[in-house]
Amino acid sequence: MIPYIQLVPPPIQSLRNHCASCSVLHLCQPKGANKSELHRFEQIISRRRIPRERALYRMNDPFTHLYLIRLGHFKTYQVNAGGAHQITGFQMSGEWMAMDAISAEHHQCDAVALEDSEVCEIPFFKLTKLFTEMPALLHHFHRLMSKEIARAEGRMLLLGNMRAEQRLAAFLTDLSSRYGARGYSSISFQLRMTREEIGNYLGLTIESISRLLSKFKKQGWLNVENREVELLDHASLKALATGVEPENGGGKFAPWN
Repeated sequence: MIPYIQLVPPPIQSLRNHCASCSVLHLCQPKGANKSELHRFEQIISRRRIPRERALYRMNDPFTHLYLIRLGHFKTYQVNAGGAHQITGFQMSGEWMAMDAISAEHHQCDAVALEDSEVCEIPFFKLTKLFTEMPALLHHFHRLMSKEIARAEGRMLLLGNMRAEQRLAAFLTDLSSRYGARGYSSISFQLRMTREEIGNYLGLTIESISRLLSKFKKQGWLNVENREVELLDHASLKALATGVEPENGGGKFAPWN
């Protein structure tokens, strides 16, 4: 079983200074809130560092906090009765975790750091008390919930209706857009997860992932070296992911062979 640790939160003054320079501040604090409201919101936040391969929380743990990833990457997965793992998602800096546990009041999956990471944790009970006093915060939270629902629906589409090559193309272009939205390169990035983990998430074997990456490379759509990926033809990958499959070279479209 993967262990998890909890560190003593830093002093609140240190945290507020940390918040002011945080690169994902706009994803955490609501627009339209005044300084007094933001001060009260910051007072309920604490920070937590999670070493690589350590768990932030485990399936069936009581739900007490929401988490915003400040630095690093995570994977979430469920374990069935037979002990098999099914990866349910990969999360990165600026994304929220544990919203799926609100209704059940316990966590629906394990969350494990793919690298040394840092999260801001927010006690849900204290957060709900602030909702009544800060309408902007409640509106912000509703928007976050809506995005999480849309992401879950997108994953169902990804795994339910797409062929293998479409799944991988959609996965790569999704990573690209998520990195781009956070100010990182949307063309060149490092995969924080293994090919086996990608295959588990997409419902494909590791051999299929390697074969498809080689095929995309041969098509001239990307370069891949170990975990370093460079998207050379984002448009073609996007077209494949959305079901319009490009024929390499001529700008026309043909079925994938």
